[in-house]
Amino acid sequence: METHTYHVNLNWIADRIGEVSSPELLDSIDVATPPPFPKGVDGVWSPEHFFTAAVNSCFMTTFLAIAENSKLEFKKFDCRAEGRLGKIDGKYRMTEIVLKPKLVITNESDREKAERILIKSESACLISNSVTSSIVLQPEITTD
Repeated sequence: METHTYHVNLNWIADRIGEVSSPELLDSIDVATPPPFPKGVDGVWSPEHFFTAAVNSCFMTTFLAIAENSKLEFKKFDCRAEGRLGKIDGKYRMTEIVLKPKLVITNESDREKAERILIKSESACLISNSVTSSIVLQPEITTD
C-alpha cells in the first residue's frame, strides 16, 4: 500500500482555544483545554475527545468495510466510546478506550458472524494499532 498524508492546521484563537482545520476538508472545529485542567473550557472539543473519536471512527469505518466484504446484513450500527485519561510514571496519557458498539442484525443466525466481524474490526483498526492505549470492546448485538 502506498503512503498517504493527511494535513491538519491549527490556529490559536484566544485563551486556551484554537481552531483545527484541513485544506482537504470543508469544516473546522474548535479545540480547547478540557475542563479538568486549569483554564479548561466547557463545551469545546479537546485533544482527548479527538483521540477517543479517532479510535471510535476508525473502528466504525473498519467495521463497515469488513461487514460489506463479509456480506453481513445489519440495520443499525452505533458505538459509544469512553476515553480514559490517567497519570502513569508522572505523565498523563490516554490509558484505555472502551468501545461499546450496538449492532442490530437482520438474522439471528448471523450473530456469531457479527461478533467475529466486530472483533476483527477492532483488531484491524489502523488507529487502534497505532496507539499504546488498551482498547476494550464491549459489543451488544440484537436482532430486529
